[in-house]
Amino acid sequence: MRVVLAEDLFLLRDGLIRMLEAFDFEIAAAVDNGPDLARALAEEQPDVAVVDVRLPPSFTDEGLQCALAARRERPGLPVLVLSQHVEQLYARELLADGTGGVGYLLKDRVFDAGQFVDAVRRVAAGGTAMDPQVIAQLLSRRSQDRPLARLTARETEVLELMAEGRSNTAIAAKLVITERAVAKHTSNIFGKLALPPSDDDNRRVLAVLAYLDRG
Repeated sequence: MRVVLAEDLFLLRDGLIRMLEAFDFEIAAAVDNGPDLARALAEEQPDVAVVDVRLPPSFTDEGLQCALAARRERPGLPVLVLSQHVEQLYARELLADGTGGVGYLLKDRVFDAGQFVDAVRRVAAGGTAMDPQVIAQLLSRRSQDRPLARLTARETEVLELMAEGRSNTAIAAKLVITERAVAKHTSNIFGKLALPPSDDDNRRVLAVLAYLDRG
C-alpha cells in the first residue's frame, strides 16, 4: 500500500515513516510543506495520503487544502488528516463531499501504533476513522438539537462508535451487547435522525456526521 506523508516536524515525520514501513506500507513520498505535498499527490497517485493540517508556508490549513484539491482532481482519494487540536471547520471540510475514505486523528493518537495503522488501513479501504474527541465535540455542538436530544444514552454511545467507523460487530464487542441489539439501536438512530438506513458503513457514518455538523 503506497502512502504519501506530509508532516513538517522532522522527528514526527521520521517516526511515522518508520512505523508505517514496519507494517509493510510503502512510503511513496514524505514531504514537509504544501507545494511538495501537492506535487507528490499529483505525481505519485498514492493509495492513501496522511496529511498534517498545518504545513509551511502558511502554517494555517495548507495540508488540508492540498488534500482537498487532490480529491477534486481524483475523487475518492483516501485522506487521513492529522491535527494538534480538534478543529471542527477542518472536519466539516474533509467530510463535505461524502466520497472516499476519510479520517481525522489527533496527533497524540499516532503514538499508539496499532490504532494508527488500523486507521490508515481503514481509510485506504474507503472507510472512516474519526478521533473519538472529534466525534464528542460534534455531538456536543448539536446536543441541543431536538432529534439528538431524543436519543437514549445507549443510542448515543452506538452513534459515537458508528461515527468512529466501527462495524456492528465491533460495536457489540465494545459495549458487550449482541449484534442484534446494535442493529436495533442503529435502526432507532436513523429513524430519530430522519436518515435512511444503509448497509454501507462508510456512507451511513458520513451521513450521520453530515447531519450532526450541518448548520
